Amino acid sequence: MRSIEPKIINAPQQIADLLDWLILRHSNRQFEPTMYIDLEGVDLCRAGSISLLTLLIDTGISVAPVHLIDIHTLGAQAFNTSGKRGKTLKDVLQDPAIPKVFFDVRNDSDALFAHYGVALQGIEDVQLMESATRTTTASRKFLTGLTKCIEQNVLWPLTSGSLESWKAAKKEGERLFKSEFGGSYQVFNQRPVSEAIVAYCVGDVQCLPHLRQRLYASKTLQWQNLVLEESKKRVVDSQTVGYQPHGRDRALAPWTIEQNRMLDEWNYVPPPMRYDDVDPFEEYYEDDGEDYGWSVYNDYEDWTRCEWQGPPS
Repeated sequence: MRSIEPKIINAPQQIADLLDWLILRHSNRQFEPTMYIDLEGVDLCRAGSISLLTLLIDTGISVAPVHLIDIHTLGAQAFNTSGKRGKTLKDVLQDPAIPKVFFDVRNDSDALFAHYGVALQGIEDVQLMESATRTTTASRKFLTGLTKCIEQNVLWPLTSGSLESWKAAKKEGERLFKSEFGGSYQVFNQRPVSEAIVAYCVGDVQCLPHLRQRLYASKTLQWQNLVLEESKKRVVDSQTVGYQPHGRDRALAPWTIEQNRMLDEWNYVPPPMRYDDVDPFEEYYEDDGEDYGWSVYNDYEDWTRCEWQGPPS
């Protein structure tokens, strides 16, 4: 995999400079940005903390830059520092006019709201996009994780490399923080951030633009609005007192009976014709040939008689 070197943001002035660049692009309608975001932390939710915010900014031109914002170091300054145009990162994250794309926004939103008062708006959830593309209600029962979603939907090789190299970088990062490998989530708070963690963070956002394009852009406005509305509900739910950041029910898709009915209809794909199941002459047999002039050939002997046998008697 070709290495994507993100810019590490760990000082207030860097935040201000990033915001000025972002707001300038947003004011130019030709290059409106889409933000692809992923958060990492120690028990990432209201009960834990945020360590890193990975941000890929797609303006539709050249290579999308990636920034790794050090929340563990900056704390509230990451969200409250303003640039020359007077906008903070909190303002941008709460701006419904700037699309923010996540893969499963729920715990990210929970942590941002609980710790820094950030109420996300303009959210598109790729996990819901993938679920909403499936053709039957039964197939939509359970949600898909990021790795499986990328395996099934990303066309490799991308400019960033192969699927195998992407998965290798993801596994290397997981060994550092997952307990089953002897790791700890505290690795996200170690400074400087290790190369393996940087690669892991970048990997979680680098495929999202491609996924969004494949899963979302070609769909009807009705379908898109349904996904956007459900993405918004996820954010609102994550901000409630009773939100549960963990549990098996999180693997279940959120679609109602009526939503599933609509998705079944919108996603319906007619089964391919199987020629071995159809007799191509069936319509002729049913009418005994009368509608097709077969009755004039009512002397079977004429059809089968060879020239040397002479005319029929």
